[in-house]
Amino acid sequence: MTVLSVRNLNIDIPTGDGHVHAARDVSFDVGAEELFGIAGESGSGKSVLSQAIMGLLPGAIISGEILFEGRNLLTLPAREMQRLRGNRIAMISQDPLSSLHPFYTIGAQITEAIRIHRKVSEAEALREAVDTLTRVGIYDAEKRVHDYPHQFSGGMRQRVMIAMAIVLRPALLIADEPTTALDVTVQAQIIALLNQMRRELGTAIIMVTHDLELLSSIADHAMVMYAGNRMEFGPGDAVLGAPAHPYTLGLQRSSPNHETRGDLPSIPGQPPSLLVEQKACAFAPRCPAVMDICRQQRPPVRVFEDGTQSLCWLEDKASRTAAALAPAPEVPRPVDQPSDIVVSVSDVRLTYGGRSLFGKSINLEVLKGVSLDLPRGKTLGIVGESGCGKSTLARIIAGLLPPTSGDVTIEGKSVVDLDRASWVEMRKRVQMVFQDPFGSLNPRRRVGSIIGDPFRIQNVAHGAQRKNRVRELMEVVGLNPEHYNRFPSEFSGGQRQRIGIARALALNPSIIIFDEPVSALDVSIQAQILNLISRLQRELGLSYLFISHDLAVVRHVSSEIIVMKSGQVVERGDTETLYHNPQHPYTRELLAAADPHYRKSGGSFAVPPGELAP
Repeated sequence: MTVLSVRNLNIDIPTGDGHVHAARDVSFDVGAEELFGIAGESGSGKSVLSQAIMGLLPGAIISGEILFEGRNLLTLPAREMQRLRGNRIAMISQDPLSSLHPFYTIGAQITEAIRIHRKVSEAEALREAVDTLTRVGIYDAEKRVHDYPHQFSGGMRQRVMIAMAIVLRPALLIADEPTTALDVTVQAQIIALLNQMRRELGTAIIMVTHDLELLSSIADHAMVMYAGNRMEFGPGDAVLGAPAHPYTLGLQRSSPNHETRGDLPSIPGQPPSLLVEQKACAFAPRCPAVMDICRQQRPPVRVFEDGTQSLCWLEDKASRTAAALAPAPEVPRPVDQPSDIVVSVSDVRLTYGGRSLFGKSINLEVLKGVSLDLPRGKTLGIVGESGCGKSTLARIIAGLLPPTSGDVTIEGKSVVDLDRASWVEMRKRVQMVFQDPFGSLNPRRRVGSIIGDPFRIQNVAHGAQRKNRVRELMEVVGLNPEHYNRFPSEFSGGQRQRIGIARALALNPSIIIFDEPVSALDVSIQAQILNLISRLQRELGLSYLFISHDLAVVRHVSSEIIVMKSGQVVERGDTETLYHNPQHPYTRELLAAADPHYRKSGGSFAVPPGELAP
């Protein structure tokens, strides 16, 4: 049974610069129990399409049909749409921090969603909230349901958003990058939970993601979008396993896998401006197999024997594969040379205390004696589940959080007791890229000012010189320099992450701490950023601490890896040894969960026991 049918959908969004053509002639169907994947770069129209289905594009000019259970959502009265939204149609937003109200506990926000659509008592709604939080991997849900969003890590906030979306057992669930901030074990649990919802409740799921490896292992059907166009569509294994369109092939090549070496082959150039209506093939300026006709006329839809449909002038899949999958030159990793230690962490501990419960003082030990060394010019990867202390350790090294005990030295100088003036000087050499791009950017300031702050604070550049250097940084990280005067809210999630990276690179620091730097980026830009930071490291001798839940990315960039669990280092070693011969059971568990074939088979990462009863 078809739950959602989108027909010839066109979306134009009026702006001060003109109409943004966010979607053009997009059609697809989603059936009950189906997982439908949508992939593409930031700005391709994925999230706008999701918002149109939810009725969250006021002022947009929308034509075509969006049929949900036989009713056209575009013609429904606002009150009817409000009854459907959250109840029959739910959405998991991409940015969990901005989607959760900071003044209310997560329990209050989930129970509010329940009681708006159901006549249940507050106590019963709270029990449902606790049960759902447990299912999505929130430990001690009975206690944590009374906590506020800022008391959760980025990954755990995403789990709260997922719980809020599924608590009403919707018929259609739109998941916009639902596993971006999650570590691999929790990601596997969430996928298992979504699959259980599909089987038991018949829920149809639309998953928007840039993780092609994940999508290829779970999607029944998939659609690849570019500049508002449906470039490729068909069965998930066919579209993502044997792509027909050069754009899909380019995305696939840009994705790091567990055997990737050297620079990643990224798609050259940038997506076109959606303010200009495309008369020919939108991908032609970046396509390795472009022909003259591609620049002159809109391509037809080609249908292949395996069920894939491709918006392309090329007729033969084999010729497309040969043209678009030319082997990229491999850049060998530099041979390890003896090097001095630029960051040394010695027995660092962090304990939060002072909280009183039933007259007793509670102390929470977050870090339990962590030690590590970072050699100059090297990358040390840090992996582990959300809440294990990775980001907390990074903030201590960056001087944003004082440790309870232990010592941190940077380039031979202890930084634990530095005064404010000394830290301002130290930050010329130590910079950080945060996990949450929106939360780390001032929403009231323009992007040019945000990226230029390091120059202003350190009194490095002024006036036109500062503006030119900011524009150069924007171009380096894949942002349009013309967007210098825009605000962070006018950028997609991936673009906001690039703003944070540009700001960190401004002063050419010797040490950069990357806390999930590419988790919000689509694969083509991810490849560009990973290649960029590798090139900068080779040319400038930079040292990196690289925190990520994406084990393929960590393996690609790191010469050594440490594995953290519950505030402790449980294993460390050079990258290849750790991947091929892990010693700790927890490390083996992480590597197993990162295997897409493991995900597809279900593995042992099932959701917590219980049934998803309607």
